[in-house]
Amino acid sequence: MAPASGPAGAPSTLDQGAGTRAGVGDSPLRPDGTLKVTGEFAYSSDMWHEDMLWGCTLRSPHAHAQIVSLDTGEALRQAGVHAVLTHDDLPAAVKNYGLEIPDTPVLAHGRVRHHGEPVALVAADHPETARRAAAKIRVEYRELPVVHDEESATAPDAPLLHPGRDDHHADHVPHPNIVHRQPIVRGDAAAAARRADVVVTGEYEVGMQDQAFLGPESGLAVPAEDGGIDLFVATQWLHSDLRQIAPVLGLPEEKVRMTLSGVGGAFGGREDLSMQIHACLLALATGKPVKIVYNRFESFFGHVHRHPAKLRYEHGATRDGKLTHMRCRIVLDGGAYASASPAVVGNAASLGAGPYVVDDVEIEALALYTNNPPCGAMRGFGAVQACFAYEAQMDKLAAGLGMDPVELRQRNAMAQGAVLPTGQAVDSPAPVAELLRRVKARPMPPEAQWETVGGAPDVRALPGGLSNTTHGEGVVRGVGYAVGIKNVGFSEGFDDYSTARVRLEAVGGEPVALVHTAMAEVGQGGVTVHAQIARTELGVTQVTIQPADTRVGSAGSTSASRQTYVTGGAVQHVCALVREKVLERGRERLGTHHPAWATAELLLEGGKIVTDGGEVLASLADVLGDEPVEAEDEWRHRPTEAFDLRTGQGIGHVQYSFAAHRAVVEVDTELGLVKVVELACAQDVGKAMNPQAVVGQIQGGSVQGLGLAVMEEIVVDPGAKVRNPSFTDYLIPTLLDTPTIPVDVLELADAHAPYGLRGAGEAPTLSSTPAVLAAVRAATGRALPRVPVRPEHIVDV
Repeated sequence: MAPASGPAGAPSTLDQGAGTRAGVGDSPLRPDGTLKVTGEFAYSSDMWHEDMLWGCTLRSPHAHAQIVSLDTGEALRQAGVHAVLTHDDLPAAVKNYGLEIPDTPVLAHGRVRHHGEPVALVAADHPETARRAAAKIRVEYRELPVVHDEESATAPDAPLLHPGRDDHHADHVPHPNIVHRQPIVRGDAAAAARRADVVVTGEYEVGMQDQAFLGPESGLAVPAEDGGIDLFVATQWLHSDLRQIAPVLGLPEEKVRMTLSGVGGAFGGREDLSMQIHACLLALATGKPVKIVYNRFESFFGHVHRHPAKLRYEHGATRDGKLTHMRCRIVLDGGAYASASPAVVGNAASLGAGPYVVDDVEIEALALYTNNPPCGAMRGFGAVQACFAYEAQMDKLAAGLGMDPVELRQRNAMAQGAVLPTGQAVDSPAPVAELLRRVKARPMPPEAQWETVGGAPDVRALPGGLSNTTHGEGVVRGVGYAVGIKNVGFSEGFDDYSTARVRLEAVGGEPVALVHTAMAEVGQGGVTVHAQIARTELGVTQVTIQPADTRVGSAGSTSASRQTYVTGGAVQHVCALVREKVLERGRERLGTHHPAWATAELLLEGGKIVTDGGEVLASLADVLGDEPVEAEDEWRHRPTEAFDLRTGQGIGHVQYSFAAHRAVVEVDTELGLVKVVELACAQDVGKAMNPQAVVGQIQGGSVQGLGLAVMEEIVVDPGAKVRNPSFTDYLIPTLLDTPTIPVDVLELADAHAPYGLRGAGEAPTLSSTPAVLAAVRAATGRALPRVPVRPEHIVDV
C-alpha cells in the first residue's frame, strides 16, 4: 500500500488489491488450530492453581431409589479431606437448577431419579484421596419402581417423577410424566387421506446418542476476597450458567465471575450444568481453589444425551407422486429431568414433516419424564429423529408408487415461499430440489476399491476392515439419498440476542481492533470468524479476540447453528458503530482538508479512510491518535413467536437450513457389517464466511450422523441403568470408518441475515443418517426401521 504523502488528511490513492485480507469470505488459519493439533492448547482440564484441592462426586448406583440414610463420617475422617458436602449443606434456599424448568437438584435429596445422579461431594488434596473418600460415604437406598418408557410413564398408577409440578408446561400436558406436548394441525389430514392413491405407514426408533466430545467436563473454582467466586470452565453458554449458579450459591450474579476455558468439543452436551455448582460449593466451603475433572466413565453420567425416540408416520400421495397428507406421532424420552426437552419437542413437531410441501398435516410430539438418563441438547436438536423417520417414509412411498426416490422428493420439495405445517412461510431461498439434483449428479465412487493389482485385497476398504472378515465375498453395494430441514437460532419467542464490545486503537502506529464477546468457542471456529468480520468492517489487519467472560453481556449459547448469525451479527453491528465514530472524528479533525469528508461515502480499508472511489483521505492511526474508539451494544434477529398449544400455528423460527446427502455403502450381507464408501453432501450456507471452516463443519456433521446410523448408542437396560459408559463400548467413527465426503456448497443469500449467511453446523447431521440407512436397505432389502443398525438387524442373528 502506498502511504499518504503530505499532512494528515491529504488525499492519495489506495493501491489496487490493497483491501483487507483474511476478511469475510477468506479462509485464514484458526488462531487456536496449530496449538490444538500440536497438543499445546490449554483446555479446562489443564488448569492449575497454587494450593488447589480436587473435587469428586459420589453418584447413585440406582436409577430410582429413596435415600434412607447418608453417613459422611468415615469420609471426613480420611487424611487429606477438606470437605464433604450433601444436600443439607447447600447454603441457599434455592437448591435446584435447570435450563428452562428448575427441576434438577444440585445434590439428590430424598430420592434419586436416574443412574449416576450426584449425591455428595468431596474436596481433598489429591484426586485419588477424593475418590477414596467418596467411596467411604455410606448411603442406604431403597429401590423404587422404574419408569422407563411411555407405557410405564403414563400408566394410571405410574410413579410421578416430579409430583406437584408448577412449571408453565404442567397445565398443558395430559399426564405429569409428560414434560411437554406440542400438536401441529393444518388442513384436514383425514379427508386428504381419502384422496390418496397410495398410503404408507411406518414405525421407527432412534437410539440414545452421546455427544462424545473428547474433552471431559472440567473447571476450576477460585474463592475471592469479596466473598464471591471466580469460575473458569468449559461450557456452551456462560450467562445461562451464571443465571443458574448464583442463586444456588446465595450470591448476587456480580459476585460470580465466569471465564471460558479451553473447550474440547460440546455438540449440545455442555448446555446444561455439570460440575460448575459443585466446584463452587467446595471452593466456598474450604476457602481454597477447587478443580474438578471428570474421567470418561463419569462424563457419560455428567451430561445429557440425544433423546431416544419412537416415531409413527403415515404419508399419502396421488399416482403422480404429489403428497396428499402426513400424520405422525413422535415420542421423545427426556429422562429424569427436563433439560432442553420442551424446545426439542417444539423442533421435532415443527420440522416433523420435513422439507416438503404438504397442506394437510397432523403432528403430535411429546417428551417423557422417565428414570432413564437425562436427555437434552445435541446437534440437530429434535430434527434428527424426525428426519430419520420422514426420509424412510419417502423411500417407502417411492417404492409404493414405483417412482425414483429422488424424483419423488423433488416433486414435493419446498422452495422459497412454501408454507410450513406451522403456517410460517419460508422467506429465504430453500433449494431442496437443487441440493438433491447435485448429490445425485455426482460421479459414483469406483466399484470394489479393495482390489489391488496383483496383490491381496486392501481389507481397510471392506466391511469389517482390519478384522479381515471378508475379501469381497457376500459384499453388496447400496446407494441412498436423504434431505433435511433444520431451524437456525433460538425459536418460539425466545429473546435471541448477543452482545459485542469492540475497541479500535492505534498501537505502534498501526490500527488494532479488540473484540470482546461472551461467545463460547467450542471448536466451531467462531473466534476466527469474529476476527474476519472485524477486519472486513474496520479495514484493519490486526484483530485481538478477548477471552470470553461475563464482564460483557450475554452472547447466548453456542448451539442452534446461531453464533455466526447472532454474535457475528452483533460484532458486525458494533463494528459499524465504531466505524461511524471514527468517521465522525475524522470529519471533525480533518474535514477541511478535502471536500470528500462531507460528500463522499467513506469506507475503512487497509488501515485507511477512503472514499468509495478508492481515494485515501487519512490513515486510521492518525485519526485515532492516542484516543481509542469503543462501542458496545446488543443485536437481535427478527422476533419469533410461540407455537399455539392446540394447533401449533405460529412464526416459530427465524431461519431454515437445508442439506442433502447421497450415501454409498458396501455391506457384507453374510455378517451384517457395513462400510460407508462415500457420503456426498450438498448444502446451502447463504454465505460461506470462511469456506474451509464451512466444509469442515459439513463433513464433521456428516460423520456424526454416520455414527448414529451404524454404531453410536448408549445402551440402557430395562432397569434404566447405563451399560456402556466408556469409549471401549460406546463406539464412535474413527478415521478408518470415515468415508470420502465431497461437499457442494451453495451460497444463496438470506436477505434477512448478516452477510446473507445461513447457520451451517447442524443440517448435515440430519440427512446423513437416513441416507446411510437408505443405502443399507438398498443393499440388503431389509426394512431396518431403527438406528443405529446392527449386524443382527441385517442377518437375523
